[in-house]
Amino acid sequence: MPFIASLLRRVYLSLSELAWSALFILLVIHLAASYLLFMLAGEGDLVGNPIDFLYYYMVTSTTVGYGDLSPKSGLGRIIAVLVVLPGGIAIFTAVLGKLLTTIGTIWRNRMRGLGDYRERTGHIIVLGWQDGQTHQTLRLLHAERQADEPMSVLVAKDLAENPASDYADYIRTERLSDADALMRAGVAQARAIIARGANDDETLAAVLIAEDHAPNAHIVAYFADDRTAQMVKQLRPRVEAVGSLAEELLSRAARDPGSSEIAARLLSAASTDTAFSLPVPTLQRPLLYGDVFLSLKREHNVTLVGLLSQGITDLNCRDEVLMRGGETLYYISGMRLDPAAIAWARMGDVS
Repeated sequence: MPFIASLLRRVYLSLSELAWSALFILLVIHLAASYLLFMLAGEGDLVGNPIDFLYYYMVTSTTVGYGDLSPKSGLGRIIAVLVVLPGGIAIFTAVLGKLLTTIGTIWRNRMRGLGDYRERTGHIIVLGWQDGQTHQTLRLLHAERQADEPMSVLVAKDLAENPASDYADYIRTERLSDADALMRAGVAQARAIIARGANDDETLAAVLIAEDHAPNAHIVAYFADDRTAQMVKQLRPRVEAVGSLAEELLSRAARDPGSSEIAARLLSAASTDTAFSLPVPTLQRPLLYGDVFLSLKREHNVTLVGLLSQGITDLNCRDEVLMRGGETLYYISGMRLDPAAIAWARMGDVS
């Protein structure tokens, strides 16, 4: 028996190295050969109905063996023992092992940043990795992720495996400005891109490439040097350049105690008083900002704090300002509003 076990092991190893097409051809050959041998042995009950034979072959090869169909003659039983059983088991285990190996390879490749997410849509891409900051960014993005929103994709360099697999998928690259890596991250269909490289030069290069390949994505980039951030704002108005706010918060908190706490709560996804944005759809009729303010407060218990219109943000908007659609509202709330739940048509009328 050790000889037979060794032989089966060698057959299995040889089969597992075959391509899927070759394995399928071998299965068909073994199935047809078994059918012909049983026919020659006079096993009419097994080969009389091809469906019955296929059923017998599968339950035998998978070692289920219900016993409702079996060879009746001695020659038929010898064929089952020497041909059908060892060959079927070897092919079945090879298929199962190859399938598990393929699944494992796909999973390992994804963990190593070798996956491909170019078919993903409506997700957020994060460019660059800094241990504490980027992990926190991904955690916050994941905390606000909607049920139908795809997982974010991290694009980073010099990382052997995904450092935040609970919050994002991973694309490994040698540089953040690699167009191929961005394409594998699904940049063409991304809803937003966050860029924060090891330095401002790396961030700027990544932003320029992302802007060329992501025509519809909102791009946010962090720059340590405020002068670089201001330059990007002027030359690339589509990019929301963010600089450090530490100096502003320190000076404001010194004169107005508690200001830093307010800013932290407005920006934190874990806070019950967080700032959100709400795009205004095309309206059937113009609306007054004051009417929208009161309606949202009464019906949704949110507080409007500002309006973005034609590229200008007004955080102390007058009640009589007209809204026609296409603006962006900013509000404070414990949760993000569902745009579909806003009854714009029932809000105040303007004659």
